[in-house]
Amino acid sequence: MTDPVRARRARIARLTEVGQRVGYACFGIAIAAFVVGFASGFGGAITVVIVGALAAGSLTLAPAIVFGYAVKAAEREDRESGR
Repeated sequence: MTDPVRARRARIARLTEVGQRVGYACFGIAIAAFVVGFASGFGGAITVVIVGALAAGSLTLAPAIVFGYAVKAAEREDRESGR
């Protein structure tokens, strides 16, 4: 039988991996848009893309990092206590 706590922890770990990928991708988009904006003079649309990508990246990456560390700490605690 599968331990429901470990199953839930595994699901959260997968979600944090996806969240980290999405967050870092948003930051990559923001950097690329910044380079384009720097070369073309920062029009209104490019500024919106930069700010939106930074906001989306921050909103997805921050919780993903925190939950990722929490899952790793819980797994380490289980290993150390012999569970």
